[in-house]
Amino acid sequence: MFLDVETQYLNFFYQIECFLQDFTEKGAKYVIVFFKDAEQMYLPCPHFLFLRTALIEHLRHNTGTTVHTEFSHCLSSKWEIFLKNSYPYFIIISDIGLTSLQTDYLSILIAHSLSKKINVVLASGQEYDILRVYGYHVQSVYKHRLFFQKYEGDLRNACENLVKYKEPFMCLYEHLKLSLKRIQKEVCQTIRLLKQLWPEGSDIRRVVCVLACAVGLKIYSNTLENANTSVGAKTKRSARGRSKPLSPEEAADLCRMQCLTVAFLLHMPLSQRAQIRIMKSCWTKQVLPLIKMQQLCMHFALTQLSDTSDWKLDLTYLPDLNDDSLLINLAHYYEVEYIKGLELKKELGKEMENEYQCLWDTVTKLAAKYSFGDAFPIRKTSQLFLEQKQTFKDYEAEIPNIGLIPVKSGLVEDYAGDVLKDLPVLESNDPAVTSLIKYKEFDELCHWHSGRPLTEEYERIRCNADAKSKDPEERRQIQKLQTFRHFYGSTLEDSASKLIVHQEDVSRNTNAAVKKTQKKHKSKAERIAEENSRRLKAKEEKKEQEQWKALCVPTQKEIKANLTVGIDRLEKFLKTLKSKSVKFTVEMTGLSACLEAWKEHCREQGNKSKDLSKAVQVMRRIHILLEKYQDLLEKPHLQKLTRYLRLLGFENLACSLSGQTEESNDQSISNYTVEVGPARFQLQYMDYYLLREERNDPDPRVQHFIPDTWQRELLDAVDNNESAVIVAPTSSGKTYASYYCMEKVLKMSNDGVVVYVAPTKALVNQVVGTIYSRFTKKLPDGLVVCGVFTRDYRNDVMNSQILVTVPQCLEILMLSPRCQEWTKRIQYVIFDEVHCLGGEIGAEVWEHLLVTIRCPFLALSATVSNPEHLTEWLQSVKRYWQRAENRIERSSRNSGNNFTGKCKVKSKVQEQKKSYRVRLVLYEERYNDLEKYVCSLKDGDFIIEHCHPCAALTVNHIENYGIPSDLSLSPRESIQLYDTMVKVWQKWQRAQELDPEEFVSFKNKVVIKKADVRKYEQELKKELSRWIVLGQTQKVNELLEHLKPKPVDCSEQEKWKHFASFVDKLHEMDKLPAIFFIFNVNSVECAAKNVFFNLLKKQKSERDPNTERQKERLRDELRKVKKMLRKFNPQDTKKLSSSKMEDMVCLLTTKQQLEKRLKRLTAIPSVCTYADSKAVDEDTLWKIFHRLRFERRGYLQQMMALRGIGYHHGSMSAKARQVVEMLFRLGYIKVVTATSTLALGINMPCKSVVFAEDSVFLDALNYRQMSGRAGRRGQDMIGNVFFYDIPLPKVERLMKSNVPQLKGQFPLTVSLILRLMLLVAKADDKADARAKALSVLKHSLMSFRKERYAEILKIYFMFSLQFLIKEGYLDQEGNPMGFAGLVTHLYYYEPSNFVLVSFLVKGLFHKLCQPIKGSTVFSEDVLEKLVLILANLFGRKYLPACSMKYKRTFCQSKVFLEDLPQDFADAVNEYNTKVEENFAHFLLTTAKLADIEQEYRLPLSKTDFTSKNWHGSELASYLMDNTKSISAISPFACLSGVVDNDLFHGEIINKAVLRSLGINVTNCPLLYLTKYDNQGRRRPLNAYALDFYKHGSLIALTTDNWLNEGDAYDALKDFSLLIKSIGYDQLVLFNIQYSSSLKQLKMKQCFFFFLNQNITE
Repeated sequence: MFLDVETQYLNFFYQIECFLQDFTEKGAKYVIVFFKDAEQMYLPCPHFLFLRTALIEHLRHNTGTTVHTEFSHCLSSKWEIFLKNSYPYFIIISDIGLTSLQTDYLSILIAHSLSKKINVVLASGQEYDILRVYGYHVQSVYKHRLFFQKYEGDLRNACENLVKYKEPFMCLYEHLKLSLKRIQKEVCQTIRLLKQLWPEGSDIRRVVCVLACAVGLKIYSNTLENANTSVGAKTKRSARGRSKPLSPEEAADLCRMQCLTVAFLLHMPLSQRAQIRIMKSCWTKQVLPLIKMQQLCMHFALTQLSDTSDWKLDLTYLPDLNDDSLLINLAHYYEVEYIKGLELKKELGKEMENEYQCLWDTVTKLAAKYSFGDAFPIRKTSQLFLEQKQTFKDYEAEIPNIGLIPVKSGLVEDYAGDVLKDLPVLESNDPAVTSLIKYKEFDELCHWHSGRPLTEEYERIRCNADAKSKDPEERRQIQKLQTFRHFYGSTLEDSASKLIVHQEDVSRNTNAAVKKTQKKHKSKAERIAEENSRRLKAKEEKKEQEQWKALCVPTQKEIKANLTVGIDRLEKFLKTLKSKSVKFTVEMTGLSACLEAWKEHCREQGNKSKDLSKAVQVMRRIHILLEKYQDLLEKPHLQKLTRYLRLLGFENLACSLSGQTEESNDQSISNYTVEVGPARFQLQYMDYYLLREERNDPDPRVQHFIPDTWQRELLDAVDNNESAVIVAPTSSGKTYASYYCMEKVLKMSNDGVVVYVAPTKALVNQVVGTIYSRFTKKLPDGLVVCGVFTRDYRNDVMNSQILVTVPQCLEILMLSPRCQEWTKRIQYVIFDEVHCLGGEIGAEVWEHLLVTIRCPFLALSATVSNPEHLTEWLQSVKRYWQRAENRIERSSRNSGNNFTGKCKVKSKVQEQKKSYRVRLVLYEERYNDLEKYVCSLKDGDFIIEHCHPCAALTVNHIENYGIPSDLSLSPRESIQLYDTMVKVWQKWQRAQELDPEEFVSFKNKVVIKKADVRKYEQELKKELSRWIVLGQTQKVNELLEHLKPKPVDCSEQEKWKHFASFVDKLHEMDKLPAIFFIFNVNSVECAAKNVFFNLLKKQKSERDPNTERQKERLRDELRKVKKMLRKFNPQDTKKLSSSKMEDMVCLLTTKQQLEKRLKRLTAIPSVCTYADSKAVDEDTLWKIFHRLRFERRGYLQQMMALRGIGYHHGSMSAKARQVVEMLFRLGYIKVVTATSTLALGINMPCKSVVFAEDSVFLDALNYRQMSGRAGRRGQDMIGNVFFYDIPLPKVERLMKSNVPQLKGQFPLTVSLILRLMLLVAKADDKADARAKALSVLKHSLMSFRKERYAEILKIYFMFSLQFLIKEGYLDQEGNPMGFAGLVTHLYYYEPSNFVLVSFLVKGLFHKLCQPIKGSTVFSEDVLEKLVLILANLFGRKYLPACSMKYKRTFCQSKVFLEDLPQDFADAVNEYNTKVEENFAHFLLTTAKLADIEQEYRLPLSKTDFTSKNWHGSELASYLMDNTKSISAISPFACLSGVVDNDLFHGEIINKAVLRSLGINVTNCPLLYLTKYDNQGRRRPLNAYALDFYKHGSLIALTTDNWLNEGDAYDALKDFSLLIKSIGYDQLVLFNIQYSSSLKQLKMKQCFFFFLNQNITE
């Protein structure tokens, strides 16, 4: 992976450390495993064996990386235990080794890992960005386990044979064999001797050098002696054809040069070694065996030295034990140059001479048995060690002049001026400047999306949403859409009533409010209004009292008969009441009834154990009365409550409430006590019924509920026009502020705009539905309340007051020069799910929006782990805008400009006071606790165990990271933790203090609240950490082991076979409705069908056999009756005789009776459905089902929905998904299987969430997003999370892992910079455009408080400018030219947008798109070629290189995309060559900006190679090549012979470029026609688009093209949208700019013909 033929030893370590440092910087937590027995496979390759051993020791001693070497092989029991205990998210493994044996071994490792439910990521084909590493992963599935079970014996035998310890001999020459055991023994003896010579220890380089030379010479000499004495005449004859081995003296010459090489390594700085001349010579066949033997000696030396603790060794420079390039240079010097004469005989220098002398003297002492001569002369023999081929490397053509093309732009100067001043600039007569392409200046003439001329402004377009279009069909479609949105919104809101928002004159209302406050006496009208209000309330109260009077006795009876049902009924009635006094009366009556039910239960049970849930209801009512009705409680009421507390056995609470200290002696009370302490009772049994801190004072801004303090803070922020970052759990009510903000803007004027940014189109539809349900407003013609803008749908974008959109579409508007006036109307922007800022794709767009908006914003999320950092960054952006707007305002005042016309809108909108503050509103409490359960299957029965959150912890995790802040416990779990702590450590000193009855926050407290329990929880967690500090790790381990559930593993087949039974089990436990998260689209549907067919089977088994016959008979009768009724004409009833009228009435009655009987027979029995038929009326149900009538599998979905089952994933149509969402929200559907489509913001709360499948995508972020759905506010007291056959270590990691921090993506692309330059050049308001562009460039989250990253972005900005100027998209003043508009419109597809332009410029499409003679139609061959070209440019999906091995005849698809036609391929290669040259030239120009000090350190271990004690050497200077240009090359890469010229070849840039520059070839807009993995194997492109164009089968793409259905659907949709974009571009480009050209007209026709092919139907 990191080695090729020319990679030098130290460079190898540098590449490894770069690879690992990339992981470390991205926050990865990893361990590295080397299998002991795998060492045997390296013996034929001593070079790699030595590198492997050195790498292990280096990582272990010089880095913080955890390295495991204790496992013998990949099938060992220890390895299996390690996997089971640690259960990694995935294992990174290469699928190819250095030899075929290694490849087989790796294949066994992959098969074994997959069989253990561990996903595999291939080491080959990995790519990087600033945040992530991307690679191919293999998901572990059941068939992998089946395969391993079937062939386990064969695989184990194969593994044993692969790592078998073969006869340990190494063949030096054809007739000389060497015993490896002997080398090992000799190394051991020599180390003992060396310790005596160097008792104080030494540098590892010296030690390994002298050991390798001494042991190598001794063994080599001894082997030659033995060979010479035992060889007879026959052997001599057979040896004639062999190469003669080196003599001991010649071997000693080689060892002297090795010692000299190490002397150079010890003293010579890396900066000088990098300049060493590049040799092309290689060792002769006689030398190689000796070098191999020495490498084996080094391996054994390192292995034995690693265990040496009694000897001081400096292991810092383990990565630099050898430098083959330097050794070859020395060999060449002494055998070619040194012998030529005195003028070439160079001095070593005193320092080097002494070092070398010391090393050689030690070698001779260690090999004292043999005489190898003195240190000088270095060469005593004339034997040639090097092949006499081309000696020195030829440098390629001269590098052009270094420097930047000058750019005269204020934006460039403002942003990057500080960096530009230090860089060279090319002269105006330089060829690079004079050869620049000169296109005419670009100017946009029409809208890209529609082709309308830009003079027709959006504001003048007639409003669509008011249905005023003249086209009846269009009007009908708009009305249907509006009706559906109203209906969809009604399922999202508790109340179907709309909030009517009227237009108001804000200033008038404000003045009226001021006058009102100044009045001291109320007017007569006000007094009358108040009196009327009092009367109305009294009337309502009386009505409610009468209602309760009627329900009181039945409710009491029901509570006594069935406590659960009775309490539910009581609470439903309480929700309908408004009068507090009536509520109080109901609560007191309910309390008495609950107590009577408890007493009755106690009498029935006698001495048996009691069901404390009945006592819980008594205590719960007491809590509610004391908390919510404190002002209505009088002395008799308090006495009653005191008596009830005594009756429950809570004497101390009774005393606390009554204020008396004497205890009751009533013996009858003891019969009804709960026999549990009051604090423990409340925590353990009341658990989720405990009240939380809630405010009782209403807020006039909120009608339907009393907001918490943090919610009021949000509303205050909106009222003060402030920005806010809101981080609060799912279902906590954070989105209410969004709608309050919308209402405020709607009330203020008709001009202000609120933009709601949602991450997905599904969420956009949901928000639009809510807005339609909440708001209606009378607006002037042409304006509407709500508009929508997504990539494939747009409606009322610029003429709405609330625009709901996705980030990419809002960015188009924000960076458009033509939308500046509209952007100034924006009053607020709401960013929902703002944690997408840290996402994989499109994350940088969120950044661009947050830094370009000038108005306040609300940023909402449930999962941001570093909200403080995010807020500080956003506050810095707001401070920038404060300065920028002040500057713009001063500038406009100074220039004396008076804004009129359109700017009146602006002044009207911006009347309100501006605020630049960004608040952080942080609320971490969930409304209801989550309890986790681990589910497993044993003997066909389900084991469901409670999973205590602390069970996820380990001693190591607590020591290193502490207890996670969001690892919260329910009250019951806190008691469980305390009890286990007492059980484990019986002598625990704080046991009494932390006993619930004695804890300071609980003692004698009648109402223990959630906040009190949190204090107790925190105290227990602190104590747990303190145990570790006190050294009680054994006790902590024991404690955690006690809390761990003990799940049983089962096969995947069994798991899915019993899945329907598991759903039944949850139904029995009253845990539905539930969402079952499954990550495979096929499994989602199969699981739902499994449950559905199980219910059908159950119904069939329970049904009477005669039922079917009855149904058939009734249907026949009904058919006959209908036939008879058709004979009567209903319009001529008056003409019918009385007898016929009687007959008709009789028939109609019969028909109704038959229909009723048939309906009863066909009705689904309640035990065979999960659907709640009471939740939705029949009309609404069929109205929803009506949307499925034309859907694929619509009938099946309808049948499943009727039984309360649905599925939800990305491959479904929006209509099908919405049906499931609506029915689930309404409470009709109870079981939904889903992919992660439901994780992101979709409003589908449920009682339980089930993780039914493990996946590499199930990480900490997704876990929190998905589990957050559990627990419906106002419906469920607690949320449940079930892990169905998910490995326990994975469950533990999910529970304790933190959500990844938001770090920011690399925010710039070449296309974005072109868009910014276009904005600045073409905007009407130049100051605003420039401020926006600078804000994007300066305020990256990635570079916030990181100066180095800020500098990197400036470097990349300059490269992009140089590229755009050289390619003819910008002139030297920064103005857009030529095809700039086309490129920016296709910005999403960089670099393919630039390549497409190169095709157009060369006229390649003109040559291809020739219609059939005599018509305007194009042949199928032309269209297919066109698709092939587009598929090679856009929507590129690479397959792993190993997929080529499975090349077979597929059903319908080709799978692997064919290469581009030759002329197109040549154009791409030409484009790539130009880009590579531009990039290399730029790297050379900016090399001086690199951090040179950092460049001489290894990135992970930070080992420094600057060498402070170098005093020079004449020989070293002679060996250096001062003509070698390495200004932009990493000094480590220079050791492998890489020079500046090599930067002009893109494939080497990443390995060679100066790392601290921060940019590499991934930032370069190259389009590789062929991409190779790091094993050098070609990675084919997936031909999904071309295949679908040919066969039109989505299923074939899933079976042949390795795409799941969801990904295939999304990819095809994206591809079709792209074709539409290109079609519009051609229309605009060719009709407007190049209409006279026939070839472009042909091209346009071809594109539109292709568009009309049904590619996504």
